[in-house]
Amino acid sequence: MSGLVRGMFERRMTLQELDQLMDLAAAPRSSAGVDVTAQSSLTVMAVYDAVRTLAETLASLPLILYRRLAGGGKERATDHWLYPILHDRANPEITSMEWRMASQAHLALRGNAYSEIEWDRGARVRALWPIHPDRVRVRRDLATRELAYGIRVGPGADLVTLPASRVLHVRGLSGNGLVGYNPIELAREALGLSIATQEFGARLFQNGIRPSGVLQSEKRLSDPAYKRMKAQINEEHGGLTNMQRMMLLEEGLKWQQTGINPDDAQFLESRKFQVVEIARMFNIPPHRLKDLDRATNNNIEHQSLEFVVYTMRPIFVNWEQRLAMSLLPPADRATHFMEFLIEGLLRGDWKSRSEALHIMRQDGIINADEWRAIENMNPQPDGRGAAYWQPVNMQEAGLAPPDMDERLAAQRRDEMRLDLAARRVDALEALAAAPPVPPSLAVTVEPADLRVSPQAEIHLTTVLPKNGRKVHKVERDPVSGLITTISAETVEA
Repeated sequence: MSGLVRGMFERRMTLQELDQLMDLAAAPRSSAGVDVTAQSSLTVMAVYDAVRTLAETLASLPLILYRRLAGGGKERATDHWLYPILHDRANPEITSMEWRMASQAHLALRGNAYSEIEWDRGARVRALWPIHPDRVRVRRDLATRELAYGIRVGPGADLVTLPASRVLHVRGLSGNGLVGYNPIELAREALGLSIATQEFGARLFQNGIRPSGVLQSEKRLSDPAYKRMKAQINEEHGGLTNMQRMMLLEEGLKWQQTGINPDDAQFLESRKFQVVEIARMFNIPPHRLKDLDRATNNNIEHQSLEFVVYTMRPIFVNWEQRLAMSLLPPADRATHFMEFLIEGLLRGDWKSRSEALHIMRQDGIINADEWRAIENMNPQPDGRGAAYWQPVNMQEAGLAPPDMDERLAAQRRDEMRLDLAARRVDALEALAAAPPVPPSLAVTVEPADLRVSPQAEIHLTTVLPKNGRKVHKVERDPVSGLITTISAETVEA
């Protein structure tokens, strides 16, 4: 572990106190009268759910380092030194998923995610250590004209400056391309309203679901009556356990309501609208925040697809490009790249997925073993699932139509000969049925349907009155059904 981050991890409690102080120091007060910070916004369940959804979705997908192949295509670069850091373990203390989950949460709440890159002497990445964004200040070094990162490692400590080569900085939406916007600051009023309505609801129940009010009297209360009234309100009518209890009013006191009724304030409608507002802030479909008002059985799958395409895909591309730029040496950038495996997010229902895979199997895009791998099944034994199918009625795109295959041409010639034989039989049958043809004439065809019979052999026999009989024998291939030979034999009477 590097010295900088080791100190941060060893002094965890002190640093948490520092984060809270820095959070409160920078907390602007919203028009609703509440302080809005990244930490306080997480107390709103819609915000917490949105951040958790983005972080867990990105972190749960495999992050693969690929090597480009010379003839096109790619393969997993499992032998590369960076592969286990991205795929398995970011550093000796946290996994790759935990590191990515924390970093994406920082990115969603503060617009920036920072990690210290620990290099070895061979210019290879040894570990990635997440850094809290509130401790980082980005500036440009006037001497080198390069970015530098000032990091505060403890209360009262000076900033420790790291060069850009030692910091992995993933930015969100930015105005200058250097530092991402803070979404909590931009959405301060919307989040302040959510926090205020949540606090209003909690205090409403604390007061027994009664609006606030005042006790009025036309005359001044005596000191004993005032003390008894104050003690009675605090001890017997405060909190949920004392709600709906009867109050005894002395010396002509009257209750006058001054607060707004929750129905008049449209409390529930405001709470519900804030969920949609927060979903809009994080670019997440409302159904991912458990708001199913507009979700149906017919559109929920398409809404889930929109979440992958319009919400997560820009985040994936942003991460992939930044990881390649900051972690790969220049010599490896032309031959290696990172990519999230998002196929798991695009899996439809079982029937639709099976139909799509069946089409790919028939068209020769995948073989049986690849289909089984998609469904998390083992390959077929003895390599039986490695063969690809190819439609027989198609050819390679862009090529001129080839000459007719000789086998097909022979098949057509055989069919013409068989048709002629059938016509001859038809003629003989007609002769047999028309007098005065000798009654000894007989014609038989086995089987009767010459064109569609799947049998391997077809016997077409004509019995003649004087010359015996003539047998036409048609042989077919038992697998393909193509005609192989047609032979004729005359048997003397």
